[in-house]
Amino acid sequence: MSTAPIGILGGTFDPIHYGHLRLGEELGEALRLGEVRLLPSGTPPHRAAPVASSEHRLAMTRLAVEGNPRFRVDDREIHRSGPGYMFDTLTSMRAEAGSAQALVLMLGADAFLELATWHRWHELFGLAHVAVAHRPGFPVERWAEKMPQPLAREYTARLMQQPLAVHLSPAGGIVVVPFTALDISATALREILRAGRSPRYLLPAAVLDYIRSNGLYS
Repeated sequence: MSTAPIGILGGTFDPIHYGHLRLGEELGEALRLGEVRLLPSGTPPHRAAPVASSEHRLAMTRLAVEGNPRFRVDDREIHRSGPGYMFDTLTSMRAEAGSAQALVLMLGADAFLELATWHRWHELFGLAHVAVAHRPGFPVERWAEKMPQPLAREYTARLMQQPLAVHLSPAGGIVVVPFTALDISATALREILRAGRSPRYLLPAAVLDYIRSNGLYS
């Protein structure tokens, strides 16, 4: 079993698209992660219920990662009853991985700015590192100014200047990693599909075939 850090990329994946996959691929490569686990959420506590069912979103995620040895689909949130809190997910993953294995929670910058609203958010740092996918060309200093004060304090205290430092401890740090941000959103994809337009090249062909064969989002 690899001792390299495990990346965790959660989302509703309603539907999963190349923006999600590119984030996981680039951060997985930049941080030299042993694997990236994609976790489709069951009942997300911070947003409206997904349009597609849990079963469909899980199936689409599995189709999207086929052929990529870096990715693994983790279905624990899909099968959990009640709200799917990341604290509970990371707690269960930490119990499986042991105390020494590094875990890395992967977030887009927008999601990171909302972190202080998450359930037991302070305790997440005791379970994993946090890797923030940052758009190149946008100054980190300007982005950091948007943080609420409690999050800004954690950011200042925990920021690691070298992203590969996630290999040196199991949890507790924050790293900022530039990546190729693709301007694709699941909301826009659903609107394209409802309008009967083609979303080709915005998501994997196997996922699009699944959507069409199951009549999703139309």
